[in-house]
Amino acid sequence: MIKSSIAIIVFALIIILVAALMIRYQVEGDKNMPFNLSKIIVVSTAEGNETEGKKKWNFEIFQNNDMYIYIDKNEQYWGEEKTIKSVRIENIQISKEPVKGEIKAYMPNSLDGRVFDYNNDYLVEDKLEYKGAAQSDPKTLEIGSNGGSILISFCNTGLGVYSSDKDDEIIHDGTLLNKIDLLEEDINFDIAFDLVISVENCSYRTNIKMTMPCGNLLEEGTCSIEKTDMSDLIFKRE
Repeated sequence: MIKSSIAIIVFALIIILVAALMIRYQVEGDKNMPFNLSKIIVVSTAEGNETEGKKKWNFEIFQNNDMYIYIDKNEQYWGEEKTIKSVRIENIQISKEPVKGEIKAYMPNSLDGRVFDYNNDYLVEDKLEYKGAAQSDPKTLEIGSNGGSILISFCNTGLGVYSSDKDDEIIHDGTLLNKIDLLEEDINFDIAFDLVISVENCSYRTNIKMTMPCGNLLEEGTCSIEKTDMSDLIFKRE
């Protein structure tokens, strides 16, 4: 009976320990990843696409938020050496729609010139995947296998058309939104998406939530935010 009691107690302690570890993992996630999400930078502004009209200035105005995501090797990782196979952005959700406009996601431009070309050729429909390579190259959707960066842009389209003969010049930034009588609360939106870092035989997933655009765009024209505190993000192994 004593041996049976000891066995039952040991078994119960093991169950309690395993349950505690599982609960901790659900709350804190994986704390020993070969690569860490180190930084997210968002640059917000606005632009105008020239359209036909009888005025001197005829622009369809949109507001863009270019996001740069940096993934670095974890120098504290104590497992087997790993390299990045791919990094994916999936399950893009607009948790709070803007009062005006429609949110679309764009991949980087593959041609020479500007980083993003906001047309249907570069729309992100389902997911955006960067493959591991010798170094990061947004034009070919590649990220350095030992760490690098990926890019995506969240754009608010269909905000309105500006037609006028009044201005001597037009500055393509957030101040354009004033010309079509938009307010900050008209263009604010919340976005969420999954970020998946895949290495050999394993993937790590987290969900990222952000409010856009950043800063006082209508006055500043262009603004940016840098997120380096990732304590609110929980990565879990798949």
